[in-house]
Amino acid sequence: MNKKSLINQKNIAYILIAPVVVIFLIFMVYPVLRSLYLSFFELVSGSYEFVGLKNYAALFKDEIFYKSLFNTCIFLIVQVPVMIGGALLIAVAIEQKFIKGKAFFRTTIFLPSVTALVAYALVFKVLLNGDHGLINYVIELFGGKGINWFYEEWPARFAIIISITWRWLGYNMIILLAGIQSIPSELMEAADIDGATFWDKLFYITIPMVKQIILFCTITSTIGTLQLFDEPFILQKVVRTMQQSQWDSICTIMVSDI
Repeated sequence: MNKKSLINQKNIAYILIAPVVVIFLIFMVYPVLRSLYLSFFELVSGSYEFVGLKNYAALFKDEIFYKSLFNTCIFLIVQVPVMIGGALLIAVAIEQKFIKGKAFFRTTIFLPSVTALVAYALVFKVLLNGDHGLINYVIELFGGKGINWFYEEWPARFAIIISITWRWLGYNMIILLAGIQSIPSELMEAADIDGATFWDKLFYITIPMVKQIILFCTITSTIGTLQLFDEPFILQKVVRTMQQSQWDSICTIMVSDI
């Protein structure tokens, strides 16, 4: 069998995608199937024993499971639309002709997405501190009442939503920005000649032209939100291991420097 019979127009596509398929099967499909298999077992004295549906029965009887599912749905319903909508508006605003220093704004808004998870979680823990946090300081400055962000049910949820949105808004903005830049300038120029407003161009030109990219960002953000664990764990659990007096000292120093 010669080389021409091995590689031809019929199988060249399969040969090219074969490495990706193999990697996907090893690092994505196999772990999922392995996890599904292990869900029917229980680790006892270092060895796995088959327990059937016992683990699933225990899961659906666990109140914490339903609480976690409810919280995840809240994050998904609130955070994803706010983040995608905000990312789109910022991307459109940066591309306006009168904006100077576009590279600076793009870099600044994107930087949070490459910030270390623990670092940004600690920063938000300080900003949202119930006693001396900067956010409460601003709220009280305008006559409002401070919020106990991390020790009340709904404020804790919104604290997580705020921190996640801050981190990933710039990431989605960059993706949407690439799509907006691919829109032919002639369309915008024609809209300006016809007297279209900013909102007219946004709803009748920009969004229809980048709807596939918006869908991509929505899907990836939905997947990320459904897999959410690190931010709530660090904000609500790990950071609490520090003494409250330490946090009070840090927050007081930050506020006093304003």
